[in-house]
This record gives sequence, C-alpha cells and structure tokens, in this order.
Amino acid sequence: MKPFRYAVPALVLLAATAGRADAQQATQTVSYEVQAISEIAFTGSPSLVVSAATAGSAPTAVTANASYAVTTNETNRKITAAIDTNMPTGVTLSVNLAAPTGGSSAGAVTLGTTAQDVVTGITQVNQGGLSVTYSLSATAAAGVVASGTRTVTYTITAGA
Repeated sequence: MKPFRYAVPALVLLAATAGRADAQQATQTVSYEVQAISEIAFTGSPSLVVSAATAGSAPTAVTANASYAVTTNETNRKITAAIDTNMPTGVTLSVNLAAPTGGSSAGAVTLGTTAQDVVTGITQVNQGGLSVTYSLSATAAAGVVASGTRTVTYTITAGA
C-alpha cells in the first residue's frame, strides 16, 4: 500500500502544473480577391418554321421561346447578340430578351453578323428563368428556303 500513498501526491502535482502551461499563439496572413464575374447561359432548343399565310398577306411570322440566366458582379453591363452568318434574303430572325432586375430590354432586335444590344443597364445581379423569344419572318420574295441553322452568340460586355 505504500506505493499508492506516493502516487496520489504526484498525480495532484502533475495536474497543478498542467494548468500553468503558457498559451502558445500564432498568426497567419490570408490573401483574398473577388474577380470580375460575368456569366450567361441559355436553355431550350428553339425551332422556327414559317409555313402559313393569309391570302393576300405576307407569310405569317412564327415565334419560339427559350430562357436564360445571367450572373455578374460588375456594374453597367450589357448583353449583345449576333449570328454567325447573315440570314437568306427576305428572311429575318429576331430575338427579344427579358431584362433581369434593374436592366432594360431593347425589345425585339433583328439579328445580323454585327453585335446588337439586347439588354442594357445590368448591375450586380444573379437571375435565372428569364424569357427569350425568337421570331422568324419571311417575305413572299424569299421563296422556299431550305432548313438551316444559325448560331447566336451572346456576349456580356461593358455598357455604353
């Protein structure tokens, strides 16, 4: 029993010295940055076929819908749109993008190979489910036009 009698005071001494240990401290410098972000994405597969007219009138224009989402942390941005090659003579492709909160839509814009403003005044927004309406019209002089495609390129850039 004598070894037990000496173990208890040693245990108490060990506990008392553990509480007196000096606190250790360190620092670290953390670098951070938020870069410019401007992203746009489209959903849907619009298909447009002009196939009817009222006698004595131009062929009936048709529409198709899609949607888009936009995120930007910048101020005064705009969205432009252009197609990769011109439409056939007498055929017009237009687009109308709804504007996100705070922005302004240009309404229906005829697409060509030169970029056109479709939405302006976009500032620090992230919004999805915005409507896109494509419209295709043709004159009688366009004749019969075989099925084709055009790639529409949308760009977010600094506003004017």
